[in-house]
Amino acid sequence: MMFKYALFDLDGTLTDPREGITRSVCHALKAFGIEEEEDKVVSFIGPPLRDSFMNLYGFSPEQAEEAVRVYRQRFSTVGLYENLPYEGMKELLEKCQRQGMRLAVASSKPQVFVEKILDHFQLREYFDVVVGSELDGTREKKDEVVEEALRQLEELVSGRGQTILSQIFNRSNCCMVGDRKYDVEGGKRFYLYTLAVAYGYAEEGELEQAGADRIVNSVSELEKALLKG
Repeated sequence: MMFKYALFDLDGTLTDPREGITRSVCHALKAFGIEEEEDKVVSFIGPPLRDSFMNLYGFSPEQAEEAVRVYRQRFSTVGLYENLPYEGMKELLEKCQRQGMRLAVASSKPQVFVEKILDHFQLREYFDVVVGSELDGTREKKDEVVEEALRQLEELVSGRGQTILSQIFNRSNCCMVGDRKYDVEGGKRFYLYTLAVAYGYAEEGELEQAGADRIVNSVSELEKALLKG
């Protein structure tokens, strides 16, 4: 299988953001009098932050909003650089680009941070489209991000971006690459092939339960799945 288009999640897929995210989450929790160890908040990697503060710590919507604000005080200046591309990822993206694939980033992280991270690690040049959420929480659900990424890709390819259900993208030519169930679910929502990476931050059995079309364990396996089928 040779894909023409690929959408990539960022955290846990392209880069390992563990240190920056967990330290920034602990920084935010401390503002509410909660002392937490970094290892205890790894599950914050992937879902929207507001949801995690409410679901995992019982915050009200107002408390979650304030927690996100405090989190970003640290993350926007320090945390986003406490991050590293997975070994071999840059080379993989180069190979995809050389073979004519159109690549996009579809992340629930605010777009301003996504762009800064990609620029900092010299990955931005490989992507035709980069889509994240807005700082106010708009478009932070994965299916909303995937929809906008596909809309922009369609506009790039065909000059039209009104609908992404135009048969340009399908399971045989477009895949969603990610490390959490949210990526799998977002890809399936738009009938894409879902390629899940087990080297990220999924819980045990999460990717299988989400129904990923294929699960790979390393960047080298991802390369084979993308370029060789």
